[in-house]
Amino acid sequence: MEIEEAVSELVLQPFDPAEFAFQFLTAFGAKDTTLKRLRKGDSNASDVAGGVLQRNNVHLAVAPAGQVGATLAALRASARTTAQRAKFLLATDGVTVEAEDLVSNEAPIACPYTELPRHFGFFLPLAGISTVKEIKNNPIDVKATGRLNRLYVELLKDNPDWATEEKRAQLNQFMAQLIFCFFAEDTDIFHGSYKFTPTVDRMTSGQSDNTQAVIAELFRAMGTRPEHRAAGRFPTWADGFPYVNGGYLFSGATDSPRFSRTARAYLLRAGELDWKEINPDIFGSMIQAVADDGERGELGMHYTSVPNILKVLNPLFLDDLREQLEVAGDGRQKLRNLRKRLANIRVFDPACGSGNFLVIAYKEMRKIEAEIVARLGGEANLKLEERRSVIPLSNFYGIEIKGFAAEIARLALLIAEFQADCLYLSQQEARAMVLPLHKTGQIMVANALQIDWLEVCPPASGTLTEEHDLAGPTGRFALEDNLTSEGAATQTFICGNPPYLGGKSQSPEQKLDLENTFGRHAKVGELDYVAGWFKKASELVMSTPTRCAFVSTNSINQGAQVNQLWPGIFGNGVEISFAYEPFKWSNNATNKAAVLCTIIGLSRRGAHKKKLYDDLSVRDVDHIGPYLIPNQTVIVEQSLRPIASLPPMLTGNSPYDGGNLLLDSDERESLILSFPEALKFVRPLFGSSNYIAGQARYCIWVEDEDVDAAISIHPLQQRFLAVRRNRASGGEVAKGLVNYPYRFRYTHTAKHYAVIVPRVSSERREFIPAGILAREAIISDSAQALYDAETWVFSILVSKMHMAWAKTTSGRLKSDLRYSSALSYNTFPVPRLTDQNKADLTRTAENILLAREAHFPATIADLYDPDAMPDDLRRAHDENDEVLERIYIGRRFRNDTERLEKLFELYTKMTAEAPKATKGSKAA
Repeated sequence: MEIEEAVSELVLQPFDPAEFAFQFLTAFGAKDTTLKRLRKGDSNASDVAGGVLQRNNVHLAVAPAGQVGATLAALRASARTTAQRAKFLLATDGVTVEAEDLVSNEAPIACPYTELPRHFGFFLPLAGISTVKEIKNNPIDVKATGRLNRLYVELLKDNPDWATEEKRAQLNQFMAQLIFCFFAEDTDIFHGSYKFTPTVDRMTSGQSDNTQAVIAELFRAMGTRPEHRAAGRFPTWADGFPYVNGGYLFSGATDSPRFSRTARAYLLRAGELDWKEINPDIFGSMIQAVADDGERGELGMHYTSVPNILKVLNPLFLDDLREQLEVAGDGRQKLRNLRKRLANIRVFDPACGSGNFLVIAYKEMRKIEAEIVARLGGEANLKLEERRSVIPLSNFYGIEIKGFAAEIARLALLIAEFQADCLYLSQQEARAMVLPLHKTGQIMVANALQIDWLEVCPPASGTLTEEHDLAGPTGRFALEDNLTSEGAATQTFICGNPPYLGGKSQSPEQKLDLENTFGRHAKVGELDYVAGWFKKASELVMSTPTRCAFVSTNSINQGAQVNQLWPGIFGNGVEISFAYEPFKWSNNATNKAAVLCTIIGLSRRGAHKKKLYDDLSVRDVDHIGPYLIPNQTVIVEQSLRPIASLPPMLTGNSPYDGGNLLLDSDERESLILSFPEALKFVRPLFGSSNYIAGQARYCIWVEDEDVDAAISIHPLQQRFLAVRRNRASGGEVAKGLVNYPYRFRYTHTAKHYAVIVPRVSSERREFIPAGILAREAIISDSAQALYDAETWVFSILVSKMHMAWAKTTSGRLKSDLRYSSALSYNTFPVPRLTDQNKADLTRTAENILLAREAHFPATIADLYDPDAMPDDLRRAHDENDEVLERIYIGRRFRNDTERLEKLFELYTKMTAEAPKATKGSKAA
């Protein structure tokens, strides 16, 4: 049962104070075992009278009559609420309800108990469903998606033949037709007594044996022109429905899937909703999830919020239009010229999904046009023809790989147009214009990296293109779609949110897409899939009057991807015209991690100022480089050795052992207890995660001269045999180690001490959490290592200077720093150091180590939590940074921007002076 229905049933039942909390949690999908434990008190940590507290979820309580506010205050003040990390508070006395969301900035709820179902979207995270504010504020979208979801699943169950590849497209079109009918009957597009849902309810039986036939007849009528109605011999209950447009939405609609009694009920429940409240920019993406087997039910998964869409569209072209509107003032000719420009703007989303970007672009352009019309005299002084929009839906183009999403994109544009006409003209005029449906957005179903984008959105000329409508290609050509209004110049703006897939996550077909896009000899191994969209867009930017902007993971501006992607784009005469510094982009799907994203705009190279945005401000700069640093266009290339006078950094030791040379604490204890002589062969092992977390791990470490002694210990002998088997069945490297089952692939150790540099570290840390280990320690390949380096080198590694460089040049794992020695250590520019410089840095490094030691047994994770870093350790780091930064410029740097400016300046100088390194083997 859907959540909304369950909450509705709950408030219709007599209020039971003892059961309310459990009934409420049941409505949001709590498991029986969870409820049993809460009832018994095993997991109910509430300290409020009548309260139930589910850890990491909700703290709720039944209040005495009239005491709801006081009870909510008690829940808020409860120490258990904080300790158990409750996300929601709820108090009720069966008459009123008050609730708060402790995680987000959502406004609290205070309403009659009977109105609780209206606010079910507020509590959706309790069911593991993450939504965004716009969706919560318009629960009709959530209700509609849930009901259509159930209808879709039921239809697939009743019509297995419609689940096939051949028929699925027809079912998707059928769902689009239903959506239009629901919307049309609630907005009086279907006027009079001819309403879709009541007609289906009236003309079908409860057994629903004729639902299929009734809907097919209704759709046939909607697809038949008035002059052909008589020949169609329609029953009176269908004949009154208007002609929608046989060449568009109801093209070829002569069939309907079979309806079971349950499916009919779901259809009628969906039709009961008030569909005029639908937001097409939100709704379209949610309906897309209905038709995707792998994504169904993850509400809002594809949704890009309106503010984030506007982060793309505003600097791309909307801000410019608004500035022109401001300059035009009340000048009639300037206003007319601006309106003519609006008529000749084309918006193209080559990864359009269900059309969110196109819909928002259309709605914002209509707002600007409405203001122009108002300044020209508005309704009082202009004829209807002059007030009607000059912005055609046929100027909105898209590519989408999923057929159903493409249909929804076209439908969403039609709905957006109708709603805009209602807003800026009148509902009566809008209804008079909407039918028959005219041409909507030109969305092509295709793989965007396998198709020539000029075939989809060709240059403005007399070129013939195939006409598309809601049902797909019509077989006709549409010459007029590529012509511009009154010969005015056409501008195309490419935008969107293409798919993010890292190099290791791509399928062979997707990898081939990138190879074909960049050329078979290009290096694409580490490129994110989104890079293909930037490459294709940059080609159009140079060849046509086009600008583009995409949302992207920030990975294309970090690490090895910078050198693989940007030289080719910049070499085409294209530059970054604006960009957003990385910000956290939360995917709205359940259990999906947030990623750091950016927005990058491309244009032809020119002298105009570029804009660099962050969360709070915008800066005008002369250039934006590939690392999104102002006025810096240098690209850092991987280096096999340090460009400064630093010791070599090596990859940690790789076991290639199938886990057989590794031990946890219990295994070590058991081995040494039974075979004390094995102690010689057990050494502490440190990788990135266990070093940072302070967790003990061990490994078997045998020198060549001690092999016989190790083999004489039976448990070790068995482990070596297991290693041999594992390597024999492995790859080329593993097979090459078969005869050495007692040791790792690499066997690097220190004579005195080793410096460990974690490969992956939390984005929140202000410093790279490097450390110094005793010579007995073995560093695994999940970390990097310096062996017997002088202490002053450690000072540089843990400095803000080096962290700023690493954050810029290294890659990311999700949002965490993925440290690269070839990109961040070997390329790190360090001035020539005097003996006194080294002595000063050695002293500050030792102070950092002493401050760490003073807090034993605190772990690196504890010490370098930015919210809990000990004061003495922070002071030691501050002193270290001051000493190092004075070596660079004689004073402290003001911020990371200034640090990076100096580092890039020094990098450019040092790499220009250094001889080119010859290719060699990769550092171990």
